[in-house]
Amino acid sequence: MTLTRIRISPNMGENLGKRQYMTKRILVVDDDPHIREVVMFALEKAGMQGVAAADGAQALERAAQSPDLIVLDISMPELDGLEVCRRLRKTSDVPILFLSSRDEEIDRIVGLELGGDDYVTKPFSPRELIARINAILKRRTGGAAPAKQPVLAHGNVSIDTVSYTASCAGKTVPLTATEFMLLLALFRHPNKVFTRDELMDQAYDVNITVSDRTIDSHIRRIRSKFASCGANDVIATNHGIGYKLGSCL
Repeated sequence: MTLTRIRISPNMGENLGKRQYMTKRILVVDDDPHIREVVMFALEKAGMQGVAAADGAQALERAAQSPDLIVLDISMPELDGLEVCRRLRKTSDVPILFLSSRDEEIDRIVGLELGGDDYVTKPFSPRELIARINAILKRRTGGAAPAKQPVLAHGNVSIDTVSYTASCAGKTVPLTATEFMLLLALFRHPNKVFTRDELMDQAYDVNITVSDRTIDSHIRRIRSKFASCGANDVIATNHGIGYKLGSCL
């Protein structure tokens, strides 16, 4: 299994959180009251507003209030985090950071394939968790430098670098923050073949280790979303190297 290292900025968890995310509302979903308390306290210190949910049913109810991000435990009774994510992704592209007591690759892959943006294993450092949250919010709100042209178009697909939205033949295609940043990298360099390492550098600011299968899962989800609206060649595979922008037709 090939691993890709992603860099982290010094003091990212404290500085970005306090300066840029004072009004962000984070839904914290975990059946363990101690975990909820720890995460809520860390969010408060970082200048964010935490909203707690003790189970999957409460999570779906409170997700309707449009939080900016969801911290979602996987192992909950009755309605687990994966099923909550599956249901949310039918109508919402809210960023989701999974929490799990298991550190098996298959759990990471399933979570990402369902539309998760990141995955943190218990026990975790609250400081690292805040850094991960900040990184996702940064991608979500346009942390990358804007393109010279606010709208980039190729074939039947266009992406708006101001509103951070994508469309196909005039129809909006819902993308997670990570998916959008991956697609944006391809649009900015339409003739370049990106290695998986290069693509993940475009999508993450946090010091995590991911496998090639994780990257492939993101690409597979992007392709599936655009294929549903008729664009079957959004991302092309260059075997042995990586990916490049396709014809978008």
